[in-house]
Amino acid sequence: MTTESDTFQFYGTREAETPPVRLSAGKLAVDFKDGNLRTICYDGVEVLRAVSYLVRDRDWGTYAPAIGDLRINQRQDAFSVSYVARCAGPLNTNLAVDVRITAEAGGTLVFEAEALSATGFETNRCGFCILHPIVGLAGMPASVEHVDGSCRDSRFPDLIEPWQPFKDMRAITHRVMPDVTAQCRMEGDTFEMEDQRNWSDASYKTYVRPLALPWPYRIPAGEPMRQRIVLTVEDIRSSPAVSAKVADTGPVTLSPGTKSGRMPAIGLVITPEEVGATLAARDRLSEIAPQELLFHFDPDVGHGAEALKSFAAIKAVHAGRSTLEIALPCRQAPLDEARQIATWMRDTGFRPDAIVISPSVDRQSTPPGSKWPECPPLEEVYAAAHTAFPGMRLGGGMLSYFTELNRKRVPADSLDFITHCTNPIVHAADDLSVMQTLEALPFITRSVRAIYGDGPYRIGPSTIPMRQNPYGSRTMDNPNGGRIAMANADPRHNARFGAAFALGYAAHILDAGLECLTLSALTGSFGLIAAENEPSAAGTPRPLLNTVSTLSRLSGRHWWECRSSDPNAVLAFLTAASGMPRQLHLVNITAKPRHIELGEFRPVEQPEKTSITLGAYATASMAVMN
Repeated sequence: MTTESDTFQFYGTREAETPPVRLSAGKLAVDFKDGNLRTICYDGVEVLRAVSYLVRDRDWGTYAPAIGDLRINQRQDAFSVSYVARCAGPLNTNLAVDVRITAEAGGTLVFEAEALSATGFETNRCGFCILHPIVGLAGMPASVEHVDGSCRDSRFPDLIEPWQPFKDMRAITHRVMPDVTAQCRMEGDTFEMEDQRNWSDASYKTYVRPLALPWPYRIPAGEPMRQRIVLTVEDIRSSPAVSAKVADTGPVTLSPGTKSGRMPAIGLVITPEEVGATLAARDRLSEIAPQELLFHFDPDVGHGAEALKSFAAIKAVHAGRSTLEIALPCRQAPLDEARQIATWMRDTGFRPDAIVISPSVDRQSTPPGSKWPECPPLEEVYAAAHTAFPGMRLGGGMLSYFTELNRKRVPADSLDFITHCTNPIVHAADDLSVMQTLEALPFITRSVRAIYGDGPYRIGPSTIPMRQNPYGSRTMDNPNGGRIAMANADPRHNARFGAAFALGYAAHILDAGLECLTLSALTGSFGLIAAENEPSAAGTPRPLLNTVSTLSRLSGRHWWECRSSDPNAVLAFLTAASGMPRQLHLVNITAKPRHIELGEFRPVEQPEKTSITLGAYATASMAVMN
């Protein structure tokens, strides 16, 4: 049984997530949680990742409605759910959504909703969101029915699409397993699909109201808005086989893989606001010994010569390399702005090993149908950087996320490396969704390689909390330490969950051949040690510190793939230094202890040992004989 103390240790908050209610109708099973459906399975195989009714505010924040009048009825071969979800908007506006969900044996599920506002209600989106999983579906056939009644055979994208792969949708059908297909029909509005792997979500998302239409928009007072989702599973097997269960808690087995490479350098991001705390923790910096410091510089928020002077002070106590990340305002000619920064660098004695430069405005997303903001050509920006910072390596890409890099392809010929970040709480912030984003990382890195080739490639800073919101006017404050999408602080960053997430992240990007991976800062809400306003004493190491220190120590070593029979639960990889036995690194990315069969990987100290048990969100490293 998980105690309140365990909850805080795992998640950095004593607020436990409400567990889902498991419902079933014949071979169909779902998890009902917070008014929505998750992990929709047929005969143990995931058909849909979620069906949700969501209401978004003008900054794309998701309302957490109050659920009332909840009724759940589980019968022998059917179930039903009904409730009313109420959202309170700004200026005393309100919205009530009357929901009914039904399912019967035979594979039919209906989720219908009627939204009504007595006051009128402003929103960026209000309606159904359907998530298809990515593993096993990427690149596979799909049949799409459009609102005009026409049908088209297509495929789920393999490489990540920058724009919507399917528009004007009424239904989509895919194969679940041999002789089993699923059709998801969407009624009441026009739907379209976006490739959510852009944001590192592990799903293809079909949503209501095309992005080409204006937003925010207003739901008129007194006018009901009705939508309905119908999932139909067709099973023509004469004798259905027993399928592997999605939520299997049996032993996880490890086996050797075929991939190998070199571990990336590890970086830490430093902002001018954290310079004092970073200098005070210089001993910790030396212990961690990151190969790279990424200094963030943004003139739009007042960074100038003093910031560069403080960076020089940190660089003087750091034995590794450094990169200056510049958000160029581009209010004047790029060359004039770059030369001003170069002058400040010269005057303060700060000379990094590399520069990353990007127009400040490119941190903001330009969704489909939106007008691109005014911005100098990137060729001009990069040429200005080469002139102003001669002899330095120049990196480009995006200071925001892969989404923006995918939608605005940069001219890479004049760059020494490509870079971007990721963030796991753009769309959802529950524990399962955050950890599932790890599944999307190999698709992201493979898509970057397909666009930009095999040159040097960096990722980060990529943390659970969001440092900047490309999709709204601000990141969300989180004073109570909740699980909030787009929040600038997240309690799980401070706990074992954060440490497990970081090691899982590293495991998923190994075969991308990264030059550098940055997963944290040293101090502050993105840092490895506790801040003054945290319950623990300032300077206390967070569990993430051990993960980042381990990865820093492993930088440059050879790694080998280690396959897991359940990569949704346990991830592993091998490393070795010259003349040393290989090290097996493991992480449990679930909230339950997992038993692991080691297979060929016998511990050097206990060669008779064939298995271990890894606790919730635990990591481990051991020397192995294989």
